[in-house]
Amino acid sequence: MIRQKNIILFITFLLLHGLSYSQSKIRIWEGVESMKNERKKILIYPASPDNNNGAAVIICPGGSYHHLGVPHEGKKTAEWFNEQGVSAFVLCYRTSYNRAHHPAMIQDFQRCMQFVKENADEYGIDTTRVGAIGFSAGGHLVTMSGAFGKENFIEELGIYTDVSLCPNWIAAIYPVVSMQDSIAHRKSRKNLIGKDNITKDNIDKFSMELQIPYDMPPIYVQASIDDDVVDYRNSVALDNALADKNINHKFVLFETGGHGYGMKDCEFTKESKWQETLLQWLKDIDIIRINNGK
Repeated sequence: MIRQKNIILFITFLLLHGLSYSQSKIRIWEGVESMKNERKKILIYPASPDNNNGAAVIICPGGSYHHLGVPHEGKKTAEWFNEQGVSAFVLCYRTSYNRAHHPAMIQDFQRCMQFVKENADEYGIDTTRVGAIGFSAGGHLVTMSGAFGKENFIEELGIYTDVSLCPNWIAAIYPVVSMQDSIAHRKSRKNLIGKDNITKDNIDKFSMELQIPYDMPPIYVQASIDDDVVDYRNSVALDNALADKNINHKFVLFETGGHGYGMKDCEFTKESKWQETLLQWLKDIDIIRINNGK
C-alpha cells in the first residue's frame, strides 16, 4: 500500500512539473567530424504540449567568457520560459577555461540556432519566433549574434544550412557590451579576444555599441546602476546605439539589483518583478501570444 502511494505521488509530481521527464541534452557538434573532440552540450527543455505557444529561446549563461553560470542563469531561466509555453535550449558554449576564444562562442551559438530551427517541427516551434537571452558575458554573445547575424561563422567548419542563424529577438540582462577601456569588463574582453589579440581594431569590432546594424532584431536590455561587476554604462551605450539606429528595443535601468541574479528567487526579483516586464515585452512584439496562438 505504501509503495502504491509513493508511485501515485511520483506521477503527480511529474504532472505538476510538466515535461521535466522529457528534458534531454545533445552535444553541440554531434556528427561534425572536424569537431569530434568538442564535448560542449545543449540542454533541451521542450515546452509541454498542452502549453506550447510555438516560441523558443536559446539561453546563454554568463561567466566572463571563462565559465558558465548554468544553474541560476541557465536551468532556472529555462524553467521560467517553459512556464510561459516557450521551448528553451541552454547553450553550454565554449569558454577560455577550455582555451577557446572568438569565434568559438559565436560558432557554438550559430550551431545551436541551426539545431533549433532544423528541428522545429519536432518541438512544435515557429522558426520566426526563435530568440536568445543572455546574462553578463552571455548578454554580449546574444547581442553579437544579432549584430553579426548575417555572418556565417560555421561555414568555415564545413557546415552549410538554409536557415537564418540570426535570432528573431534578443534579451540582454546586465550585459557586457563594450570593449573600450573606459567601461570594459576586462576579464570578458581578455577571455573573448585573447590577451595577445587586444588591438584597437578588435576592441572596436567587439564593442557592440559600435556594431549595431539597421536590421538588428528587437532587443530588451536590462541593467542596474549599482552593478559592481559590469559597469551599467555598457547598457547605456547599447541603448544609445539602438536608439540612433531606430531599433525596436526596450531599456530597463534599475537603481539597485547588482549583478548575477539570473532567475534566482531572490529579493530583487520579487521586488522588481523584472520577469513580468520581460514577459510583457515579449507579448508586445508578438513572440508570446495570448491563448498560445501559433
